[in-house]
Amino acid sequence: MALWGGRFSGAADSRFKQFNDSLPVDYRLLQQDITGSIAWAGALTQVGVLDKLEHGQLIRALHQLADEVTEEQILASGAEDIHSFVEQQLIAKVGDLGKKLHTGRSRNDQVATDLKLWCKDQGQILVEALVKAQQQLLILAEREAQTVLPGYTHLQRAQPITFGHWCLCYVEMLERDLTRLKDALNRLDTCPLGCGALAGTAYPVDRLKLAHDLGFRGAVSNSLDAVSDRDHVIELCGVAATSMMHLSRLAEDMIFYNSGEAGFIELADAVTSGSSLMPQKKNPDALELIRGKTGRVYGSLMTIMTTMKALPMAYNKDMQEDKEGLFDALDTWLMCLDMATLVLEGVQVNSQRTLAAAQQGYANATELADYLVAKGIPFREAHHIVGEVVLGAIAQGKPLEDFTLQELQVFSDRIGSDVYQHLTIDACLAKREALGGTSIKQVQHALSLQNGSQLEAPAIEEALGASQQRLNAHKAEMLMVRPARLSDVDAIHTINGHWALKGETLPRSRDDLLRDILDFAVAEQDGEVVGCASLYIYETGLAEMRSLGVDPNNHGQGQGKALVDYMLQRARELELERVIVLTRVPQFFTKAGFNHTDKETLPEKVMKDCDLCPRKHACDEIAMEYCF
Repeated sequence: MALWGGRFSGAADSRFKQFNDSLPVDYRLLQQDITGSIAWAGALTQVGVLDKLEHGQLIRALHQLADEVTEEQILASGAEDIHSFVEQQLIAKVGDLGKKLHTGRSRNDQVATDLKLWCKDQGQILVEALVKAQQQLLILAEREAQTVLPGYTHLQRAQPITFGHWCLCYVEMLERDLTRLKDALNRLDTCPLGCGALAGTAYPVDRLKLAHDLGFRGAVSNSLDAVSDRDHVIELCGVAATSMMHLSRLAEDMIFYNSGEAGFIELADAVTSGSSLMPQKKNPDALELIRGKTGRVYGSLMTIMTTMKALPMAYNKDMQEDKEGLFDALDTWLMCLDMATLVLEGVQVNSQRTLAAAQQGYANATELADYLVAKGIPFREAHHIVGEVVLGAIAQGKPLEDFTLQELQVFSDRIGSDVYQHLTIDACLAKREALGGTSIKQVQHALSLQNGSQLEAPAIEEALGASQQRLNAHKAEMLMVRPARLSDVDAIHTINGHWALKGETLPRSRDDLLRDILDFAVAEQDGEVVGCASLYIYETGLAEMRSLGVDPNNHGQGQGKALVDYMLQRARELELERVIVLTRVPQFFTKAGFNHTDKETLPEKVMKDCDLCPRKHACDEIAMEYCF
């Protein structure tokens, strides 16, 4: 049954239904729609629309739905869209109570929220894929730091460079793609939920808390803007298009380097294919497909820009076209990043062939011009002289360095016997020592900077380790802290159990955690819970921060600080006067703004919990407090 059928006396034509329904595309938003619905149920409970029993029933049903439903079931349901599907399934589980969940909410703010949540999730995956591609380029640059390669302009040999310098060029491009992506994710990190169809909700929902509960940094401040714009979709498609352009250029370079005419590299069998007719062929299909798929990403960008052009406020059905192109663009980008990384893993460089090519084509002509400038000849005149030398060399079919001194002096008497030391490949490279140059010294310096090391020539293992640090740094920026859900109980129990065994926190049974789940928040990375904390309220104005812990396999990325900051913000919103903590790491809490306090000033209820502590007879915990 449609969510909007009451106004209509006749049924929709089956052809219109097929044309109108978006489920074949937006079924991918199932988890995001359920996440948003859980948060909305909490908001409705806070304003009295739902009581605690109803809230608990809805939350359990939504979690069951998230665990049980399959893609096949969704697509076979005949629902109009993913929102209709979730609501229908919820009603089937809890009856008319399921109909109450949509109170004060529109599909307009619902879909805008779902899509932003999906973008945040997918963005984190893309950040990691970009860093992994950079990492593989760094490994190749390290390995081939001293391999000579002919540099090209207009596809003609220009000046010698190193293969490592070429790799680092694309590392820089991907770095800018990475920063563009993170900027876009930061801008879209505001929550539309609670804005209704266009004018806002009539219920006194705390939208800022709702946004924080969903992991957004804030709420969209204008209800019209929240439901009527998709500039974050345009921006993500734009970032994808720019990065695909970079990947396409990388692919084109490697296709040329792999060709029989160049023969600079050989691609692994794992990323190439053969010909159905010509048995000698080994085709660079992976790279050609990266180059080819760039066009479809460009198309997605142009589609959404054209769709949004001149749309009146607020929501229009045209905007249903926002998802298919976005999904395809980001899926394609991720696939191509993964494939480019795989290609780079297996590439082999023919250093003898690259050196021979760099020695041909008069790549040292610029060095001869610079030599003449050093002898007092103006550059323009030197440029003309060397052009004549090259013309003579072409006529005789030999490189510049094979000219005798007498032959060179025909063109300029300023040329002396010292000229030959300037015409070698090593000399050409060594002179490019200015920042950003292709000299081996500069390439090693660039690798040191990229790898976070000051070593002159870091080993490949160090490159891997430093690149992993870069990945960890980017992942830390994507860290999300949110309210705990019932599905988080096992992860919280594992983390708390680990630290309880070490005596660092009080033991909590799984049943205790289930009962107190609303007191908890969790830190999440890569879709996994990596930390937890709880805020237990004792009396008016006072709460204790408890059960703070980070997964020992995922620490060192700011999870603990993020959890403390989140809990302090929650305490502010609850209008608490102070938060206390008992800890053995007072320096950590000092940095967070806590001050030492006397245990004797703590309420009796706080100290009673110490009966559970295995160290109660030799307590070495320090009491600290944060006052608002």
